[in-house]
Amino acid sequence: QVQLAESGGGSVQAGGSLRLSCAASGYTSTRFCMGWFRQAPGKEREAVATTSITGRSTYYADSVKGRFTISQTNAKNMLYLQMNSLKPEDTAMYYCAAGLHADVRGYCYASLYGGQGTQVTVSS
Repeated sequence: QVQLAESGGGSVQAGGSLRLSCAASGYTSTRFCMGWFRQAPGKEREAVATTSITGRSTYYADSVKGRFTISQTNAKNMLYLQMNSLKPEDTAMYYCAAGLHADVRGYCYASLYGGQGTQVTVSS
C-alpha cells in the first residue's frame, strides 16, 4: 500500500518561502496522480496543487497560482511544493495525497492522504 510522508513545513513571515516534500513508498505501479491539499482550522480541506497521472498536466487553486509550484520525480517517489510569496491565508496543515483518477485539468481525485501532514504558518 502506498505510504506518504510530508515534511518541510514551518513558520515564516508573509512574503517568505517554504518548500514542502513528500516521500512516497510502498507502491508497485506509478499509475497514480499526486497532489497537495491543505486544511485550515474551521475550514474544509482543499486542493492546492495536483498533477495528473502522467504528470503532464497540473492543477493549481486560483489562490496559489503564480506563487506555488508542484513538481515530482519521474519515479514518483518524491513530490514537492515550492511556495513563494506566502500569505497569512496560506496558513494550514498541508497534506500530500495520491489517487487513481485525475481530470483533464490535472486535478487529482485523491483517495489517500499522508497521515501526519505538515504545518505551515505564515505571520503578517
